[in-house]
Amino acid sequence: MIERYTTAAMTAIWSRQAKYERWLAVELAICEAYAESGVIPAADMAAIRDHSRFTLERCDEIEQETRHDLVAFVRCVSEEITKGGGFKPKTSPSRWVHFGVTSYDCIDTALAMMMRDACTVLIESTDRLIAQVVRLWREFGRTPCIGRTHGIHAEPITFGHKCEGWYHELQRSKLRLEESREEIAVGKVSGAVGIHAHVDRSLEASICQRLGLRPDPSSTQIVARDRHAHLMSVMAVMAGSLERIATELRNLQRTEILEVQEEFAAGQTGSSAMPHKRNPWNAETVCGLARLVRGNAHAMLESVMTWHERDLTNSSLERIVFPDTFQLVDFMTNRVERILRGLTILPENMARNLRQMGDLVFSEHVMVSLIRKGLSREDAYKVAQRNAARTWDGEDFKTCIENDPDVLRLLNKEEVEEIFDLQHHLRNAPAAPSS
Repeated sequence: MIERYTTAAMTAIWSRQAKYERWLAVELAICEAYAESGVIPAADMAAIRDHSRFTLERCDEIEQETRHDLVAFVRCVSEEITKGGGFKPKTSPSRWVHFGVTSYDCIDTALAMMMRDACTVLIESTDRLIAQVVRLWREFGRTPCIGRTHGIHAEPITFGHKCEGWYHELQRSKLRLEESREEIAVGKVSGAVGIHAHVDRSLEASICQRLGLRPDPSSTQIVARDRHAHLMSVMAVMAGSLERIATELRNLQRTEILEVQEEFAAGQTGSSAMPHKRNPWNAETVCGLARLVRGNAHAMLESVMTWHERDLTNSSLERIVFPDTFQLVDFMTNRVERILRGLTILPENMARNLRQMGDLVFSEHVMVSLIRKGLSREDAYKVAQRNAARTWDGEDFKTCIENDPDVLRLLNKEEVEEIFDLQHHLRNAPAAPSS
């Protein structure tokens, strides 16, 4: 992922240095379990603990020969143990590193730790975003504005009604992330085809427990990728939710609407050609990145299938889609949080837009009131619609309703006033959470 769309918290998990450190943690946990079971002598284990380290530069040099990154890593660690302890190569305790295991025992187990911890970062970012939604809801939740369907004015709502939808949608994403974090925290130390030829199940369980994981109950050379595809799908859905919020904010910033506005810093440039421009570029960035996340999820869904006990088709794409997707979704979450934190709400413009169609927005109230008084739905609809048509020709809707014979026959003045009472219409609008 290019640095522009990364976060420090995700980089701390997904950098190459961080990945190799997880590999080392797994290799050491395997050695510790062997030492506890009596296979690795205590003196050898002490030397492994004291001298296990690596450098990316040396790993790269070795990989030029091995054409295999994990093998290069193991050889680099082994060199450091031998050199650091002053051992001769043939008697070095480094022989125990990667003993009885295969590459993906290390790689997949480390990956589970990385994805587990990356989920935690995303959950924390989501909490901060939810807090901003709640803040806006509390401050502007009762502000009336026009609701729109198909991009057209529909009926009055409150700004809090929008916030409520965002709040619950983000809470659902948070719950999915929490469930996925639990599901993905699965390692394996079951050997080249998962048959536990060298590491029995109890030793595998001990290794995984040391790393805060559960052992996969049935692995092959890899942990089955349905879990990974599910987590990627969860992040794609969350990206869609972030895009929904961002798209709403983009629309509300259109010149002819202008009910909200992104923060615009001193010296910021909206356009190289038009000095007056203030574009919703932060929200647009979120919308663009959501497309990448969906594409990555699709690629991972294709990777659930492997030949027999494993092929290599998953390896190349996972090097891209896992780190990139976590980086993107965390970046998007933090970007939407930043947008909301600096968002300017314009209640006057909301009121102006709300009145553009006058009292036509209460047409459903007219129809419903007439139905309550005994008219058929079809007849009540016709009464409201014919008066709305007169309003489109320039008359006042409320005046038309007050003078319509079919209305006068069924509704008194107080009932008509209630139909056109904005506060009555919004009486059930959602209140912000108290805590």
